[in-house]
Amino acid sequence: MTDEKITELYLSRSEDAISESARKYGKYCFAIANGILRDRDDALECVNDAYLRAWNSIPPKRPEHLGAFLARITRNAAINRYKADKAKKRGGGELTAAIEEFENCLGEGFEDRVVDSQVFSALLDSFLASLGKEDRIVFVLRYFELLPVKKIASDLSLNRNTVKTSLYRSREKLKKVLTKGGFDV
Repeated sequence: MTDEKITELYLSRSEDAISESARKYGKYCFAIANGILRDRDDALECVNDAYLRAWNSIPPKRPEHLGAFLARITRNAAINRYKADKAKKRGGGELTAAIEEFENCLGEGFEDRVVDSQVFSALLDSFLASLGKEDRIVFVLRYFELLPVKKIASDLSLNRNTVKTSLYRSREKLKKVLTKGGFDV
């Protein structure tokens, strides 16, 4: 079933929307959540939470790319679960470091201050398009896939310092792009 037909099911409040979303994007969303949480049960719960959040936000929202929309909701749910679990354990680690790096780049409470997510998305797309291929891949692997620097370096056959430098420069460039676009970072 196409994304548009599934979105129409959400808009008409048909429960089939959830089952069709699960059929088409369930494995993808699970892979995202499990990659962050490394716990099958928690990952499944995050995916189910994502479907509920999609149900509650469509309408009024009408996502252009349902897969990306569900992936973002799943990713955010998994990150929130991870943060809550780590706060309980007072732990840390590579995932926490990646999240904190990105949050520090944007400034505290950035998500709450973003009024127009379409403008932010357009600026982020423009920023990513402005990066060289290798820098863009490194940035996405670190801040969307939330991979450790060591794994990125290994997977791309790069030195860890090269990856760290690329990430630092990309974060600085992102700050400039967002500031120029009217965001206070």
